[in-house]
Amino acid sequence: MNFRNLLPTAAAALALFSAGCAYSQDETYIAAAAEEAAVQEVAEVVQVEPAANAPAMWQIADEDTTIYLFGTVHLLPDDVEWYTGDVKAALDGSDTLVTELNLTPETEAEVAQFIGQNGMLPQGQTLRGLMSDEQKAAFEGGLAKINVPPETFDQMEPWFASIVMAQILAQASGFTPEKGVETVLETKIGEDTKRAALETVESQLGGLDSMPIDAQLDFLLEGIEDPIEGIEMLNTLVELWSDGKVVELADLLDDAFETNPLLAERLLYNRNSAWAGWIEDRLDTPGTVFIAAGALHFAGEKSVQDYLAQRGIETERLQ
Repeated sequence: MNFRNLLPTAAAALALFSAGCAYSQDETYIAAAAEEAAVQEVAEVVQVEPAANAPAMWQIADEDTTIYLFGTVHLLPDDVEWYTGDVKAALDGSDTLVTELNLTPETEAEVAQFIGQNGMLPQGQTLRGLMSDEQKAAFEGGLAKINVPPETFDQMEPWFASIVMAQILAQASGFTPEKGVETVLETKIGEDTKRAALETVESQLGGLDSMPIDAQLDFLLEGIEDPIEGIEMLNTLVELWSDGKVVELADLLDDAFETNPLLAERLLYNRNSAWAGWIEDRLDTPGTVFIAAGALHFAGEKSVQDYLAQRGIETERLQ
């Protein structure tokens, strides 16, 4: 079962990217139309079972600073309950909420601008025109299974098509950004809670955009042969996340990136290392900080915790 092409939903990456939901007007229309076509095809996919435990959360503390690390999923179905217990108490006691991006209207405009400048192919090129005959047959065959016309993606660069495809499938099967962790957290913080971000739009999406076209195509085509199986894997991811099963999430990562180390480097490891540096610097400022970021960044080797340990910073798991 292949999980790779679903890693970036943030909208696009359910567990890795928070920028994928912001499209320009044209791209929003395209995605919505394709999603409507896909709904009937994914309606029977099994949804997430209620969690027995709780999503994982860690704490870092020194004499005057406390930082919570909470792994998130950016889109969720309606029936996942997670805002309880230690998570609620930690957020209530924090003076700053930190997410991957500070999802303000200004940031959403930046995402749309980045996609307009970097996510669309030059005039005269098409996505299928970049593919070999074998790749094109696999791409068109996979889309036919969910009743999405391949021309939907013709003007998109492969990395952006991957994000749109993941979002179409996720939202068609009941996952929405309105139920996503970051969106809910934004509604829970007080008026005096400060906001900060781990990344910029450029740093978050630039890693995908700068990948060689061949690698972008691999990223898109991995799993396209059976999109429904990918949605089932998303359900598995959310079940593991909501039960706090970090080891099992790490196993998914190992399988996903076994043959694609460049993708692992761009989507995870480079960002994890940068976030560890951000956290180390933030420990110099007194206060209590709640960091909410994609769950897969806190699982497996080269996780954020691993890079913190390299800097001599210990993390304690709270739940």
